[in-house]
Amino acid sequence: MDLASSTQGKRYLMYIAQNYSYAILRPLQQEILNNGGEVKWFLEGDEVNPDYLHKDEQRLLSINEVRTWQPHASFVPGNVIPNFIPGKKIAVFHGFDAGKRNRRGQLDHFNIRGCFDAYCTQGPSTTLPFQQLAAKHKHFRVVQTGWPALDTLFRPTNSNPYVVEDDTRKTILICSTFSRNLSLAPILVDTIKQLRDSGKYRILVQFHPKMAADIVDQYKALQNNDLTFIETDNVIPLLQAADVMLCDTSSILLMFLLLRRPVVTFNNQAPGPHLLNVTDASEVESAIDHALTHPEPLMKEVEAFCQQLHPYQDGNSSQRVLAATNDLIETDGTELKRKPLNLIRQFKMRKKLGYWRF
Repeated sequence: MDLASSTQGKRYLMYIAQNYSYAILRPLQQEILNNGGEVKWFLEGDEVNPDYLHKDEQRLLSINEVRTWQPHASFVPGNVIPNFIPGKKIAVFHGFDAGKRNRRGQLDHFNIRGCFDAYCTQGPSTTLPFQQLAAKHKHFRVVQTGWPALDTLFRPTNSNPYVVEDDTRKTILICSTFSRNLSLAPILVDTIKQLRDSGKYRILVQFHPKMAADIVDQYKALQNNDLTFIETDNVIPLLQAADVMLCDTSSILLMFLLLRRPVVTFNNQAPGPHLLNVTDASEVESAIDHALTHPEPLMKEVEAFCQQLHPYQDGNSSQRVLAATNDLIETDGTELKRKPLNLIRQFKMRKKLGYWRF
């Protein structure tokens, strides 16, 4: 059965809790609509802004509405989804594995919470660990599809709001995670001010939406003709506009690497030969200048790393996710064991959503 035939008449829910999820799921939404399926959105909690919904995007306002609509599948660029949402539950990830560890010292990217029927993995470096976990738990499928969020990354665009044609300076994109013990933002304020004042670069700054407000305010105060602070639900144009990235352990750096462009990191938790990692603020500027030369040994390591992280550059990951989802719907995942009850987690989600019907 081709993709259109298997998609027509099916209902797909976009279940999101953060603003960045819009950009992750919109390429997948377009693929569904192109193939005759129906899409609606459910916004969980108060950290996702409904104003980012497009006029032609439909929103379900309550769990009751979701249950009445009866989606065949839900796509989640997050860690959890309640078991009282109908249909198959598909994890599509909110980012790449950046080596972050949880409080127990475990890699958070591979934490199985018992919520999903399938994980659509991004490349070999995540597929193999999830396949090993699937063999252990036996209640979810693992399909390597690539990441829908990157479909537009690999497609040429005629205009980019962050490109200034008559400014020939190199563009630095500075990104940071919100975790204070991992973030470069509070440590490098003065360093970034010096980079700005040098006048050598055009600087764009974009932080995780959970970044502390006092840190955001410090960087907004740095804005002038050389430095711009940007708040957006779609980082793809930002990535495409930059020549080099300065980052810490945020997974956004991995998206940038896939453009085969260099990344300078500050105190990265999982440094490797594909990154130019520094641990002292005084080394940042020289590392950026070195990165801008695209040294051959570094770029070879970047290419090898990208092949393991996300080998697809065809912009068709959404097609593969949709095909894997439709197959799961059609076969009903009969080979899978029942997911764990997760009573405590499900109680917390019911409390958060104010839903107590059974």
